[in-house]
Amino acid sequence: MQTVSIHDKTFVPYLTEAEILGKIKELARQLDKDYKGKRPLFIAILNGSFMFSSDLFKELTIEAEICFIKLASYKGTKSTGHVITAIGLDTDITGRDVVILEDIIDTGKTINEFLPQLNNQHPATLKIAVLLHKPDASVFPVKIDYCCFSIPNKFVLGYGLDYDGLGRNLRELYQLKD
Repeated sequence: MQTVSIHDKTFVPYLTEAEILGKIKELARQLDKDYKGKRPLFIAILNGSFMFSSDLFKELTIEAEICFIKLASYKGTKSTGHVITAIGLDTDITGRDVVILEDIIDTGKTINEFLPQLNNQHPATLKIAVLLHKPDASVFPVKIDYCCFSIPNKFVLGYGLDYDGLGRNLRELYQLKD
């Protein structure tokens, strides 16, 4: 892995594709075990979670459904502090086992504002699975049930995460160079 430049920033290698896929396989085995005999609904948060969600879903052996919703709170490398919903949930989750798939949770604001909307629809269970978590950035209390990687509070890009629209297609994760 080499450094990459996106817009005006330089990013250094952080996690390889093999490391990411290995953790996703572990997560899939745990979800297969936890939801054996059930048919959970996975709600993938776009745009960032599309690669994570796709790779995870390919590893699951249980019967499961997936749908997508778009929530956004980032502009550049900083959170805007406002959560914007662009595409709404059109699946009935009443009485369903629901697992939210998120690429990254840092402050927790986005998911914290979304959870009441889901809880108001009375799912049987509601869990959160995340590829990346920045515990040092947490401001809002969010219970993460499944986490692939806890990372430092530095901006990351690749594997679905972007910097002003670019870098999502990178197979690895890169961290903003100091």
